[in-house]
Amino acid sequence: MAEKRNIFLVGPMGAGKSTIGKHLADELHLEFFDSDQEIERRTGADIAWVFDIEGEEGFRQREEDVINDLTEKQGIVLATGGGSVISKNVRNRLAARGIVVYLQTTIDKQVARTQRDKRRPLLQNNDPELVLRSLAEQRNPLYEEVADYVVQTDDQSARSVATQIIEKIGL
Repeated sequence: MAEKRNIFLVGPMGAGKSTIGKHLADELHLEFFDSDQEIERRTGADIAWVFDIEGEEGFRQREEDVINDLTEKQGIVLATGGGSVISKNVRNRLAARGIVVYLQTTIDKQVARTQRDKRRPLLQNNDPELVLRSLAEQRNPLYEEVADYVVQTDDQSARSVATQIIEKIGL
């Protein structure tokens, strides 16, 4: 039997990593994890609280630890946090331990998909679009650097994106 491969989803907030990841895991009969949900499970607090108490640096350290633990598993689909790729350690672990798929989306789609979400600390300000543009400038090259495959998520259902990923990977 072939070794079960890991699939790691990277991309910005609102790209659909969690939703698409669940469909992908269902289709491939793999276990699904979301690094943000795992951080919340381990801390017993939501991401916004962790940001408030520990700052972004404290959150990023927790994120790096969680991603390290999760990527050591076999046969999983992991939706990573949008900023996880900032860490060179995270990028190295993702690249070494599985197939990395960059879920690409436009700023307009991100704004539309995240505008009512109060659980995203970096967007709790007067100009979330400006923040998303700034984050894209910093992070998009890192997503591209670590990605084995790039898939556009705009104007597609999560199920069709999952199917497209399966076809690209050849599973």
